[in-house]
Amino acid sequence: MTIAIRYYTKSKKGNTEKLAAQISQALHTKAHTVDVDLDRKVDRLFLVNAMYASNIDKEVKAFLVRNKDNIGEVVNFSTSCSGKSTWNNVKKVCDELQLPLSDKEFHCAASWIFLNKGLPSEDDFAKARQFAQAMTK
Repeated sequence: MTIAIRYYTKSKKGNTEKLAAQISQALHTKAHTVDVDLDRKVDRLFLVNAMYASNIDKEVKAFLVRNKDNIGEVVNFSTSCSGKSTWNNVKKVCDELQLPLSDKEFHCAASWIFLNKGLPSEDDFAKARQFAQAMTK
């Protein structure tokens, strides 16, 4: 199975980037920002993103549009301080592009300003690594 990891963050905390790094470590696959297009078709794209103003960022959408022909299935990983997953937002974009989206996802809370201090935790990262590994089988 071929996989790729792409992430988008604009936060100075870097929670989403940290989550992508954990997935990268578990799968021995380099994580890139959504600025780096796919150079080949992959069976699964692990898309690591966060909730911004109740939606996913336009950069995430643009990446999916540009790379739709190289994606077999999207697996969503998300963080947010509100606790709300980005899965529904990613699903809307995937449906428009006729891209399969796994119904399984990983989501965890993240810190922002004074909310959710210390999150994601080491336990969250361990669960993300386990989920990523399970999704490659």
